[in-house]
Amino acid sequence: MSMASHDAGIPEQFQQFPPNRIIVIHPGSLYVRIGRASDLVPVKQLHCIARKRRHGGKIYRDSFIPPSVPKTKELIEELEECRLQISHTLQSCVQSNGARRYATPPQQIAAFNRRSLPEYVSDGEPWPQVECDVIVGDLVLDVDPELPYNIHFPYRRGDFNLHSEIGGSISSVLNDLYTIWSSIIEFKLGIPLIELVKYRCVLLIPDLYCRSHLKYLMSLLLKDLGFGHCFLVQESVGATFGAGIGSACVVDIGDQKTAISCVEDGISHKPTRLRMDYGAGDVCQSLSWMFHKSAFPYKDWTENIPRDVVLMRNLYENFCHINLDVCGPQEKSFLVDHPGDVINKYTLQVGDECIISPLSMFYTDLLKITGAKTTKIPNRQPSDPEDPFDAEFLRETGRKKEAIDISTNENQFETLNEIQQVSNQDEDIVVDTLEGGPGDISLLAPGQVMALDAAILQSIDRCPSDDLKRKMYSNILIVGGGVKVHGISLWLQNRMALQIPYTYKTEQLEIVTSPKEIDPASTVWKGAAVMSCLESAIELWINQSEWNKYGLRILRERAPFIW
Repeated sequence: MSMASHDAGIPEQFQQFPPNRIIVIHPGSLYVRIGRASDLVPVKQLHCIARKRRHGGKIYRDSFIPPSVPKTKELIEELEECRLQISHTLQSCVQSNGARRYATPPQQIAAFNRRSLPEYVSDGEPWPQVECDVIVGDLVLDVDPELPYNIHFPYRRGDFNLHSEIGGSISSVLNDLYTIWSSIIEFKLGIPLIELVKYRCVLLIPDLYCRSHLKYLMSLLLKDLGFGHCFLVQESVGATFGAGIGSACVVDIGDQKTAISCVEDGISHKPTRLRMDYGAGDVCQSLSWMFHKSAFPYKDWTENIPRDVVLMRNLYENFCHINLDVCGPQEKSFLVDHPGDVINKYTLQVGDECIISPLSMFYTDLLKITGAKTTKIPNRQPSDPEDPFDAEFLRETGRKKEAIDISTNENQFETLNEIQQVSNQDEDIVVDTLEGGPGDISLLAPGQVMALDAAILQSIDRCPSDDLKRKMYSNILIVGGGVKVHGISLWLQNRMALQIPYTYKTEQLEIVTSPKEIDPASTVWKGAAVMSCLESAIELWINQSEWNKYGLRILRERAPFIW
């Protein structure tokens, strides 16, 4: 459809739309990113809400980091064994000048840290006065933990945070999402909610999603928030658009999940999708454990105090790396600046724990610090009465699949419009995945969590053709907040190079991180913003009346992924 043909006779939703009136929302377990498609960067806020407890009400406080589990004798032995295994691997490595690496014993570092005393810097600020019954985003950190507020993170491990405690029902989660997103739109983007009918919204969803959750989210956007139009995009597809790559094996390392999916021309191949229950938050907990083993000088640190967690996350981001040339004890300092207390400076000595903790993504026993993990893979979906022609119906009637090929002139991303293009692998109808209720999700080897390199090999191995496998091995894209550790790409590249089956070895094995100017944690958001402005996206928009009339059926027809 050419721009010239946009005349009055074309329905409104099939006309190109100004990017400053498209809102892109990327919800995560720790942060939510919301901005206009025309913005360079989104607004980033903690994806949480504090609600004042009624007198005598139940106490519930989600943690700001995946909680550590009780340290039994068996667990400590397992963690210690894994730590030593990584330490020995590092000692067998060679520095770039040819010298062997050496490890500094934790006891030696602990001796230094025990002697390290806090230095007074200045008097701190008091806790801010909190008047509101509901507080969202970063402001939750200003709530004194002694005050009677419950804290909820509506997403956990990359999906809805559903549980049996207070605030854990689907309606509570949706209510929290409405409150957090609407206040960011209103107070950070400066858009009155009453105006949203004139705006459109693109929402990023997990690659492995629960179809009933999508139904709730569509209603949240179109009915509750009142956007005029919206569409949904899978995170891995957003990542390829954000990085400007047509096809890639996308590795998205978030705070509490690592998701892998092979994307070809804007379509995520269903069998290749994996989601592991670990991310930067779990790695941070392994760092905290090792710091405390070496007599961490800030003795009052606890994972139950949000500001202490933020401090440990900052230490993880600032100190951790995978640079084999950094060897021996390093002196570091940090400030503890909590409201209601003095500001102190601490000096601490660190050793290989700054390399060992990020390597826990390759030696996953260390991640047992936050409990048993699972790896999730796609499964068949239950039926929804709103969608009479869903997969179950098509399966039952034995209809074979057909690919609809609508060509567009949108060069590399032509397949965006092949809305119902279906992969031609198995004889069954190919449908997207669901998790949520019983039987919706498959666990891969329960209790066994896959290392990052093994999971990438497994995902690529599930590609339908040898050519595609070859293409994926030469385009591995890493995104997400968990990739900010310097040197992780090179370590992964070296590990992969040793394991790629000979048949698929290409001239280059390339691990691509985001373009330099983009924060890797925002690549997915940026990709959805780019996508929403393409001419080929015009046919993806769903408006309020269509959603009210057809429900899930319209999503199956319009969604830019195989429904």
